[in-house]
Amino acid sequence: MFIFDSIDASAGRVARISLDKPASRNSIAIGQWSELADAAERAAASGARVLIIRSGAPNIFSSGADLGDLKGLATDPALRGRFRTDMARAFDTIAGLPIATIAAVDGGCYGAGVALAMACDMRVAGDKAQFAITPAKVGIVYPAGDVARLRALVGPGQAARLLTTGMTISADEALAIGLVEERAASADAAALALAERIAANARSSVAGLKRILAQDDAADQLFEDAFGGEDFREGLAAFRGRRKPVFGA
Repeated sequence: MFIFDSIDASAGRVARISLDKPASRNSIAIGQWSELADAAERAAASGARVLIIRSGAPNIFSSGADLGDLKGLATDPALRGRFRTDMARAFDTIAGLPIATIAAVDGGCYGAGVALAMACDMRVAGDKAQFAITPAKVGIVYPAGDVARLRALVGPGQAARLLTTGMTISADEALAIGLVEERAASADAAALALAERIAANARSSVAGLKRILAQDDAADQLFEDAFGGEDFREGLAAFRGRRKPVFGA
C-alpha cells in the first residue's frame, strides 16, 4: 500500500511515500493507518530533509478510508475506537515530523484522503486534482482534529460549506479558498521542485520554524538559541563568502 523511497536531489535527500493500491483507488484500511505512521517516522529517520506524500496510481490520490471497514464499524464499537485513534496517530505523526511535508495531489482526493493531505505542511494540486469531504453522504461525521485543520486552512464558512454539502471542488477552487497552496500542471514535478528549495535550507531552521508555526510554547527560546547553532555560523560564513551554505544533517 505504502511505497517508501528517496531521491538524492541536488540540495539533499527527499523522501517519498507513494500510495499504491489502484484496485481500491488508494483507500486506506483500518490496519494500514499504523503502517502510514510508521512510514512517516521512517522517512524522518532516514536523513531526508523533506517528505512528499503522493500517489503511485493514476488519476487518484486517495478515496479515503476503506468502505469495507466502515461497514464493520456499524456493529463493532471497539473497532470504532481503534479506527479513530490509529487514523489520528497517522495524521498527528505526519504533522509533527521535524522535516517539511508536502502532499502532491493529482487526481481524486476524498474523505480521509483530504485529511491526509491536510496533515502535511503544504499541498500542491495538479491538473487532475479534485477534492471532496463526504462523511455527511454516508451518515457519519469528520474527526475533530481534521475539522480543526480544515477550519484553519479555509475558515469556518468554507469548512462548513465543504463538510455539510460533501461537494466536489476543482484544483483551482481549492487554491482559491486556501485548501492547497500551489497549483501546477503536474503535482509531482511541482512538489519535487518545492522540496528541493526547502532541502537547500538548514534542517534545524525548518524544524524550529515548524514548531513556531505550531505555536510551541518554546518559540522565543527557539529563536534565541538558533543564533548559537552551527547552522547559523555556516549560513553567515556562506553569505559573507558569496557561496552556497553547507548545512549539517
